[in-house]
Amino acid sequence: MAVAETQDTQIITGNQAMALAAKLCRVQVVAAYPITPQSQVTETLSEYVESKRLDAQYVNVESEHSAMSVCIGAATVGARAFTATSANGLAYMCEPLHWAAGARLPIVMGCVNRAMAAPWSVLNDQQDSMSQRDAGWIQIFARNNQEILDCAIQAFRIAQAVCVPVMVCYDGYILSHTVMPVDVPSQEAVDAFVPSYVPHTILDPADPKNLNQVTLANPRENERGVLCHGYMEHRYLLEEALEQALGVIEEVDREYAAAFGRSCGGLLWTYLADNAEIVLMAAGSLASEASVAVDELRKAGVRAGVVAIRSYRPFPKQALVNALAGAQCVLVFDKSLSYGNEGPICADLKAALYGTNTQPVVQGFIAGLGGRDVKARELVDVINRNLKEGIEPRPTQWVNCQI
Repeated sequence: MAVAETQDTQIITGNQAMALAAKLCRVQVVAAYPITPQSQVTETLSEYVESKRLDAQYVNVESEHSAMSVCIGAATVGARAFTATSANGLAYMCEPLHWAAGARLPIVMGCVNRAMAAPWSVLNDQQDSMSQRDAGWIQIFARNNQEILDCAIQAFRIAQAVCVPVMVCYDGYILSHTVMPVDVPSQEAVDAFVPSYVPHTILDPADPKNLNQVTLANPRENERGVLCHGYMEHRYLLEEALEQALGVIEEVDREYAAAFGRSCGGLLWTYLADNAEIVLMAAGSLASEASVAVDELRKAGVRAGVVAIRSYRPFPKQALVNALAGAQCVLVFDKSLSYGNEGPICADLKAALYGTNTQPVVQGFIAGLGGRDVKARELVDVINRNLKEGIEPRPTQWVNCQI
């Protein structure tokens, strides 16, 4: 069957795209707790369940902590589980986020990026998901509504392949509440792409198990005399799985492109980067804005390009070394801040390039916090100013900050 015959174009919001992807992947348990700007995701799924278009258990819970706990229980007994959240809701999930990763459960969650309180803001930045970068979850960023749907479908397959939960991140309001044309694959095509979930924990009343019990530092024998891993070995294996996920993310995206005619870029999304001397770097919708800025810079004779982060965890170190080999300067626009240091993407990029032959000047910028608008022309102005002052390392700069 040709790719075009398997798809239907719909005009939908980013939240609807996320819910539709979960439906197409036949989630069996949806844990629902509303928080702006995520609420439409679970509301849409509730409509699917109520109308019998999705055969799933829809569980209303009293908090985000409980939402992730429901997903943990569901995935442990063999159900495909999904939830979504934003901002302080994600922070409230912090404890079970670590549990889900440590238990190696292939849960998929939509993270609709929103600023963290206090002070309160319901508008967009990426501080929420970035603050959970060490929880052991894979984090994938989408640039537009089409990528939200595509990344979410891929996420279920990636999670099952490496037994690690996946967080699909996209910008609140900028994408969550904005309508765009989205090509939607057929149910049959998604069924062929995403295999059934076969859990690695089998619960049987005739063979009772104690899962994720207290684990001591060193390996020890269980009641059957089998030598079991200590705590450190479990941590090693989770890290090994995340490192293996780099190849899995690329392979799943290649197979998705073959099946549906669209690639999200694998680990990175690039635009005019092959011969770029000046590279703009960002994650999410800001990468799309950067591509508009690059077009203007190219018209002015500046050899600029975009290298956007799609896989933030695991961090694509070697892919970045390769992609930036010819760059003189990389300007990193973070929509979050690692307080007391700098933007997290900028810091991770510097660490990835350290000790390699790829040594462009890396300049960090903090932009778009709390929904502060970042326009392509403002990116052009920032870049032109830095080029005029000369390419050299400078302290982190803040874009459009009025102090």
